[in-house]
Amino acid sequence: MIKVGDTLPASTLMEYSEVEGEGCSIGPNPVNVATATAGKTVALFALPGAFTPTCSAKHVPGYVESFDAFKSAGVDEIWCVSVNDAFVMGAWARDQKTGGKVRMLADGSADFAKSTGLTLDLTSRGMGVRSNRYSMLVKDGKVVSLNIEGPGKFEVSDAATLLAQAKS
Repeated sequence: MIKVGDTLPASTLMEYSEVEGEGCSIGPNPVNVATATAGKTVALFALPGAFTPTCSAKHVPGYVESFDAFKSAGVDEIWCVSVNDAFVMGAWARDQKTGGKVRMLADGSADFAKSTGLTLDLTSRGMGVRSNRYSMLVKDGKVVSLNIEGPGKFEVSDAATLLAQAKS
């Protein structure tokens, strides 16, 4: 399992883009994790699934609302990672009004989740292998803080906890 001090695994996530620009076409575009985190501070949070109750009502809104505070704390980008496809993440981004604040990144085959060791098996609930709920502060591709939730919990991966870590 990934831990503080580790480098994020080499992987590619997908991001749905509504507009063309900066080398991105409309639709799903690959995001190389190593390249996208190089030289940046990223507040990354992951969750079991788009449009799920806790994720939609609490997790994503907390990060959207805290965008300015994260920027003031030196965070360059906020990422939400979920085991969904880029089209679903794009639709969820529109629904949650994350544009320009939180990058909604798809881990469609759970490759990133598996390579971090932070998976959650929800097969019995019809959802397959998903990402565990967690947050991490990443500086230049290295994990500097990591907050992993217990099963069914939402206590340590919230925006307030990660923001306090970004400020320290």
